[in-house]
Formats: sequence, C-alpha cells, structure tokens
Amino acid sequence: MISVITGVLLITAAVVNLIAAIGILRFPDLYTRMHAASKAGTLGAGLMLVTIAIHSGEIEIASRALAGAAFFLLTAPISAHLLARAAYVAGIEPWEGTKVDHLKGHYTDKQGHLSSDDEKS
Repeated sequence: MISVITGVLLITAAVVNLIAAIGILRFPDLYTRMHAASKAGTLGAGLMLVTIAIHSGEIEIASRALAGAAFFLLTAPISAHLLARAAYVAGIEPWEGTKVDHLKGHYTDKQGHLSSDDEKS
C-alpha cells in the first residue's frame, strides 16, 4: 500500500513541477514567472519530500524530509516577494497587459522606500 501511495504522490509532484516549468516558459514577465516558480515549484518539491518521508520508513530520513518540506513552504513565498520587490525597485516593468499596478508612483527613490497615499498629499 505504501508503494501505491508514494507512486501517486511522486507522479503528482512530477506533474506539478511540469506545470511550474511550463509556467516559467510561457508567462510573459518576471513577476508572473516568479509566481509560477515559487508557488507550483514549492508545492512540487514539497510533495517529493513528503513522498521520500513516507517511502523511507526510517524516522531519521522522514524527519529530515519533512523539515525540508517545511523549510520550502516557509521560505519560498518570502524570497519570491523580496525578489519581486527588488526587481520592481530596480525598474523592471510589469507586462503591458497588467491591468492594475498598485505600486506605481509609490516608490520615492531607488532605495526602495515606499510612500503611502497620506505622505503624497
């Protein structure tokens, strides 16, 4: 039964990673590509680590694999957010099809200081 569960989880993880890779190739700009890499890539890698934890049968390997999955879930969204913010401050424009840019006009300098609507008036 464990072999069936790990097989299904591994195939699911591979499909999610494939979707992340397709997203990276197909999306039009840095921000949407980063979204695909951070969300789907994290889910795929986390599923693979959970699969290792289930399949190993050893508590030492399972605990390391689950710790790795938790590390991925905690750090990937934060790092993607910081990279996207740094790219925006550096002047990388969103795709022209982006309908709303909530940050436009709110960065006061190239140091990345964000101003609020109250400070602008």
